[in-house]
Amino acid sequence: MKKVKIIAGISWAFFCLILIIILFPGLNSFSVSVSKLPFMKLNPRYTGGEIANQIIVESCTLDIRKPVFNGFLKEKNSGFVQLDWHGTIPNTIKDSIDYDHDGNKDFCIFIDRKDSKTILYPINKKVISVLISTPTSYGWAVRVELIK
Repeated sequence: MKKVKIIAGISWAFFCLILIIILFPGLNSFSVSVSKLPFMKLNPRYTGGEIANQIIVESCTLDIRKPVFNGFLKEKNSGFVQLDWHGTIPNTIKDSIDYDHDGNKDFCIFIDRKDSKTILYPINKKVISVLISTPTSYGWAVRVELIK
């Protein structure tokens, strides 16, 4: 019985080695095709969430994304809402934002792009502070911290 287990273990290891040698050259294309499956999604903490509202003014577009409160096992009490400005962006940005679409402005934001200075004026009690304000490849992005 001991010899059968040893032979089975060596056979299994040899089979796995051959499988790895065969699959190794195609791993990149395999991973790309698997990533395009419908159930594969990026975490909204990395992407900023889905676009909830888009405001287009002249040559500048503001994307207001859905608030993100997700955690590993359950939703967190704190989260953020991400704002993305695209196109030709002025050196100073002054916007009033209604992130929850209730008809009331939740906060005002002032961004001086030259000095990379961002000032947040919260109106809603759920708005806390600016988490990130940074230039991006497409324009400017800001994440505003929220609580539930």
